[in-house]
Amino acid sequence: MTDATVPSSGFAPLRQKVFATLWIATVIGNTGSFIRDVASAWLVTDLSPAPAAVATIQAAATLPIFLLAIPAGVLSDILDRRKFLIVIQLMLACVSVCLLLLSATGLQSVSSLIALTFAGGIGAALIAPTWQAIVPELVERKDVKSAVALNSLGINIARSIGPAAGGLLLAWFGAAVTYGVDVISYLFVIAALLWWKRPPDIEDALSEKFAGAFRAGLRYARASHELHVVLLRAAVFFAFSSAVWALLPLVARNLLGGDAGYYGILLGAVGAGAIAGAIVMPTLRARVDPDSLILGAVIVTAAVMTGLSFAPPQWLAPVVLLALGAAWITALTTLNGAAQSILPNWVRGRSLAVYLTVFNGAMTAGSLIWGVVAEAAGVPVTLLIGAAGLFAVGLLFHPLKLPRGEADLVPSNHWPEPLTAEPVENDRGPVMILIEYRVAKADRDGFLDAIHRLSQERRRDGAYSWGVTEDAADPERIVEWFMVESWAEHLRQHRRVSKADADVQQEVRRFQQGPETPVVNHFLALNRPRGNRRC
Repeated sequence: MTDATVPSSGFAPLRQKVFATLWIATVIGNTGSFIRDVASAWLVTDLSPAPAAVATIQAAATLPIFLLAIPAGVLSDILDRRKFLIVIQLMLACVSVCLLLLSATGLQSVSSLIALTFAGGIGAALIAPTWQAIVPELVERKDVKSAVALNSLGINIARSIGPAAGGLLLAWFGAAVTYGVDVISYLFVIAALLWWKRPPDIEDALSEKFAGAFRAGLRYARASHELHVVLLRAAVFFAFSSAVWALLPLVARNLLGGDAGYYGILLGAVGAGAIAGAIVMPTLRARVDPDSLILGAVIVTAAVMTGLSFAPPQWLAPVVLLALGAAWITALTTLNGAAQSILPNWVRGRSLAVYLTVFNGAMTAGSLIWGVVAEAAGVPVTLLIGAAGLFAVGLLFHPLKLPRGEADLVPSNHWPEPLTAEPVENDRGPVMILIEYRVAKADRDGFLDAIHRLSQERRRDGAYSWGVTEDAADPERIVEWFMVESWAEHLRQHRRVSKADADVQQEVRRFQQGPETPVVNHFLALNRPRGNRRC
């Protein structure tokens, strides 16, 4: 194992000044966001006691991420990430200013609260993939998983401080002051981003545009089996566990008889439990495999939901929610770390956006469904149904193992530039690439196994169609073909091949007979001249 792949200690990334500065700033910013969210979640219970209205606030916060995360991921891969983050932080500050003014003037309503929560969700949707995508820029590769865990720890430090502070501010000073504190928190984040001197992105003729980058990101997500596993495991966990988040304000108010301050204490307990869980996560990761960590999170979360359904004493509920926080951070960190570890940098923002889309789609759909179920069956029964479903799907999907992310995804730069008789316009296409191999009949099965593994790399890196054929007159002559939408996209494909993919290519080429290398040809689509077209 090389130094680049030796796991780091849990807090090693904080030794790097830029990461530490941005981490502290995001803790402050997220604390402000939790203060705002507590105010909004509690205000809606004053404006309307209906469970559906409470659940709608939760859905309004997560629905934009479901709808916009993928376009946001594309933007994070093609724009300057630092400038993009600054613009969105300013937008979020404006949302909180609007909440402050409406509350100060007594004009706040359920409709305005939902609309502004939705606007804040849009900002969160645009910013989330970029925050995650910059992690590998700030730390060494061996520190990435620790940095992901620290980001989750930071969120949960904010979760432990923000809700409690928000509940107290709301109870003592009112909603306007509470939202004002959130506005101030954005200033710290913007200042840290202005201080960060990120190297500018290099623009060249192959820099991606939005539409092409969007299609490339979807192709990668569609072709990556490892990403599919992470997405499926995330979807089933968050869809069922969302019940406790959607209904927690009603648990605090109706089942436990608490006020805004008590609701903040409950959320603070979740955050404190998450902090404790994040601190022990490096030790757990060294001793327990990721799939067992997810199963443990499932069992604990289901147990907490069951316990809350029986309306425990007010003093006991925060203790129970400590366990929920630990389970939540375990699931988040494990799933997010698995996603980060399997993504190359060129598509990281877009693929993380797909992950966030699934995560927030599951949370949004879950919030709405559990709200409707609670209207019909009541909060306690709904929590029991959610707990039973979570436990069942946890056991059902446990055999589907999460990827370990051990492949070297650094670009190999081994694929030579294609030879052309004359310069080719970048937007010309589609392009068909033919690679001719000579393979002995005795080696055919091994060759086909290897080349079908290679097909996944071709599709991930840009091919929209792929196949392998044999010559009817000469069965040892086998041709691999794949289609790419443009010449520029094929040149990008050359840049995207990772060292792990290069190893697969080398495995295919070892079946080549004779001293010659496989013959590669590139064919460009031809269009009829306009003057020769019939009317």
